[in-house]
Amino acid sequence: MAIGLQLLTGMPLIYGVLITSLDTFLLIMLQRLGMRKLEAFIIGLIFIIGMSFLIQIIVAQPNPAEVVTGLVPHIENDTALYIAIGIIGATVMPHNLYLHSALVQTRKFDTDEKSIRKALKLNFLDSAIALNMALLVNAAILILAAAVFYKTGRSDVAEIKQAYELLPQHLGSNFAAKLFAVALIAAGQSSTITGTLAGQIVMEGYLRLRINPIVRRLITRLIAIVPAALVILINGEDDVDSLLIFSQVVLSMQLGFAVIPLIHFVSDKKTMGIFVIKPWVKVSAWLITVILVYLNTRLILEQAIDYFNTSDNLFWKALIILGGIGFIIMLFYTTVFPLRKSKSLQKIDIHEKPKILEIAPVGNYTKIAITLDFGSLDEKVINHALSQGTPGCVYFLIHVTESVAAVANYGESVDNETISDKAFLDDYVRQLQEKGYKAEARLGFGNTVDSIAKIINESKAELLVIGAHGHKGIKDLIYGETINNVRHLISIPVFVVQTHH
Repeated sequence: MAIGLQLLTGMPLIYGVLITSLDTFLLIMLQRLGMRKLEAFIIGLIFIIGMSFLIQIIVAQPNPAEVVTGLVPHIENDTALYIAIGIIGATVMPHNLYLHSALVQTRKFDTDEKSIRKALKLNFLDSAIALNMALLVNAAILILAAAVFYKTGRSDVAEIKQAYELLPQHLGSNFAAKLFAVALIAAGQSSTITGTLAGQIVMEGYLRLRINPIVRRLITRLIAIVPAALVILINGEDDVDSLLIFSQVVLSMQLGFAVIPLIHFVSDKKTMGIFVIKPWVKVSAWLITVILVYLNTRLILEQAIDYFNTSDNLFWKALIILGGIGFIIMLFYTTVFPLRKSKSLQKIDIHEKPKILEIAPVGNYTKIAITLDFGSLDEKVINHALSQGTPGCVYFLIHVTESVAAVANYGESVDNETISDKAFLDDYVRQLQEKGYKAEARLGFGNTVDSIAKIINESKAELLVIGAHGHKGIKDLIYGETINNVRHLISIPVFVVQTHH
């Protein structure tokens, strides 16, 4: 996506990388609209990619016979194998296997056999269409490159930026080049969304790690953005294309670790029951996996041999050897471990088993803190607080003065707002005392959240009663989120009194 932004606008690549971090908030907005809207957005992106390359191919007019023969798999040299492995990784991304499996759970269907088979069939079609669309897009890129550059003698084009600059010369139109950049942006956005969703599924389903969605997505994006940013800052923009291909090769090498457990899982009659895959499907799956693993292993060996023949760095040689051994051991473990006879079906519980409750109702409180804003909600907040206290309960009436003078002098100010707030709070205390209640005024200064938390902790209150005006969205940014922030700074129950609109 960052490369597409650079080609379209001319901005430095590092700026494009930083801008891509903002798509985290786009994903949050789309998820709030529902999974169907999110899927429609991704389909729209894929449509943009497909149409962009289709228009370019129509303009390029490749030879149909050569296109058909070019689709026959063949590997001419080590470089071709490296590129081919990268295409496999870009087409069948391992994390998307988890994503497409999890999408079944977003559909509403009954649990009888007929309904489940229908859901599996629809998910098969969904996955098949998505993977074939990815295949067609990658094929379109190769066909376009062959028709525009290779057939015209420009076999030296090895970078995306160079291809973008030369497209207008060979296609006779700047519009075709702009479409190329737009397709890159759409492809980057699509892969970002699917990758982030897959990360959420792995975290929640396999790691059982549930954290704030915004934090989780920021972490996911940072893991992707930081390495790219570091490469650009350290080595400049020249190595970005190599990094892009390398990342796709790594995806392909990870495929075995995603596909092999999947085949084991769907082949297990104990787990799948009547939905276990048919023998011909199992044989086909293992055959494809063996070919894939063979190609990846061959690539590792060839790349390692080339490096050993051209370098004297013992550290990297040792690291390559250890990495290769680790790859083989993990692959062997992933393949053999599910075959052991003593295997047992492990039940995964989202939550721990419920413990035996010791029922002991909490008595009324003896120290209650009450936050007031001198508005229409004060009366309701105070009355709710009074219903929670014992006859001898002490009520701490809290208000925070946020004037500039009060913030600067931490309460020693004699500005009009401080004097007025203190008088207002003292009047509330007087009214409660006249009714026979024990009440004390606590005036805070400066940051509302910190001041409230400090007063509560110092007074050793047992309960906080606080009013909520129910604002959200942009008003949260304007007025702040007091309740949500205060509760993280105190260790007592919080009683929220909601206003009626």
